[in-house]
Amino acid sequence: MTRICLSKQEFKRRRDAIREQMGQRRLDGLCLFSPTQVFFLTGFAFIATERPIGAIYDADRDESTLFVPLLEIEHAQEAHVDAVRTYSEYPGTGHPMRGFAGILAGLDLDERRLGADSDGYGGGFGYEGPQLSELVSGEVSAARDLIEQLMWIKSEEEIALIRESCRWGDLAHRLLQRYTAPGRVETDVSFRASHEASMEMIAALGPDYRSMRFGAFPATAEYQGQIGVRSAVPHSLTANHVFREGDILVTGAASEVGGYLSELERTMILGRPNDAQRRYFNHMLEIQELAFRTLRPGARCCDVDRAVLDATEHRELMPYWRHHTGHSLGYGMHESPFLDIGDQTVIEPGMVFSIEPGIYVPGLGGFRHSDTVLVTQDGIDVLTSYPRDLESLTLPA
Repeated sequence: MTRICLSKQEFKRRRDAIREQMGQRRLDGLCLFSPTQVFFLTGFAFIATERPIGAIYDADRDESTLFVPLLEIEHAQEAHVDAVRTYSEYPGTGHPMRGFAGILAGLDLDERRLGADSDGYGGGFGYEGPQLSELVSGEVSAARDLIEQLMWIKSEEEIALIRESCRWGDLAHRLLQRYTAPGRVETDVSFRASHEASMEMIAALGPDYRSMRFGAFPATAEYQGQIGVRSAVPHSLTANHVFREGDILVTGAASEVGGYLSELERTMILGRPNDAQRRYFNHMLEIQELAFRTLRPGARCCDVDRAVLDATEHRELMPYWRHHTGHSLGYGMHESPFLDIGDQTVIEPGMVFSIEPGIYVPGLGGFRHSDTVLVTQDGIDVLTSYPRDLESLTLPA
């Protein structure tokens, strides 16, 4: 049976791990406001808006409380928590964060030692409010890294969801490649591929599938404007480009299963590649393969990026370098640790990374593959299976 969500036992395991870490830090309570960290504890997914949302974990009682606006109550009652507390609206007649502090007082945590992923709700959408440390008399310690580090090693359930995500991202990309042709419009092709992949995904996973993200499609494949010479801009924007023979195409495909994501990116050429396109494509592919070989348990994140940087410099490609080799991912599309020269984290089995070194040549185009990779006991398992060679990624014109 295909796993499409995390189990109750998974959240019990997480609470046990959190409580152990809190004990080591001598924390009595933990306050969380980040959507990623709230989800890790509770399974509650939300977009941070002007309405404060937070979670409290009481280590002594082994109890979690979710704090949400009234409009979220039905959604919150489906989370893995012991209690849901609500407030009417923001800003209301009394600031919601004072209600949050009142819950802490009711749990006898307001005068004790608290850890927090941030000193109050970060919000957005015009939110303004007091810091948590202004509302309680106890000590508030920065503890964002507590859960971030627990997220580094993925459980078997998380890995299963990421594998399933790779499967549907692969389908979306195959459809994107199939429908791309000269004269067609970027947004039309992306929409068609994403829609068809999503419909097949929903039909296959069945009526129990539920999106934990906020977007039109659970499976997506797109270009985001990285077409032709604009492919040399790593974070370009959709431009409704009409495909032309000779275009370099940098793609992105993903899907969401149980809140978990994967990353699949490919460089494709529309029509017969010229010598320059072929040369830079091969450089990129060889550097990515070097990163695969370097990513091993016991190595450090910086070792992988250093190998990529050395190879890039040796090939005299540093003028075309723009970013580090990759990042961890799971519930968050970008998580720590990072495959970066400045990250000394030791790589361990169970970590999941994107591997995406890129080459960006102004006036010609960009060259980047990205794959989702699981670190195993003795090496790696590349979870994305899409072809990476130039012949497979050359489109008929």
